[in-house]
Amino acid sequence: MVADTLEELIAGMNNLTDAPLLDPGAVRAQIEARDLQMANPFSKDAQVQGIHNSRRYLADRLARTAAPHRILDPAVGPLIGVKLHILTRKSLGGIQTDLSSRALGVNGQPIDGLYAAGEVAGFGGGGVHGYHSLEGTFLGGCLFSGRIAGRAAAAALGHHGASSPSP
Repeated sequence: MVADTLEELIAGMNNLTDAPLLDPGAVRAQIEARDLQMANPFSKDAQVQGIHNSRRYLADRLARTAAPHRILDPAVGPLIGVKLHILTRKSLGGIQTDLSSRALGVNGQPIDGLYAAGEVAGFGGGGVHGYHSLEGTFLGGCLFSGRIAGRAAAAALGHHGASSPSP
């Protein structure tokens, strides 16, 4: 959504939903508070401090396409609103499991019928590979834990031909 004024931008964004989700007054107050901090070299706003600090490094100043500015400065418009889909990529941990991939409760005992495998069981970033693991290195652990969980679940259900949940 692109607009010349904040009111036009918010109206356009609210028109994309069944009910108006954005309060123009509240959005304006937030942006004006942020804009006041942009000119303050001693800003207490963490994001503004980060911008000011990064601009102290010459290479960062030269690599940026636009200098930091007030959002509501008409000289730098138009205003642009973007819909974001928030997600997490890694938990850097996972659900605690036993060697049969059974999920464990807070008491350390297996939760009946609940199994965890792959990244949810800690085979993603931060699990067995550590915090500095490389993308693409998780597949082996994910397949391995999935195999264990599948075999254990099949054995628990009494399916014939299910082997024991061993590696």
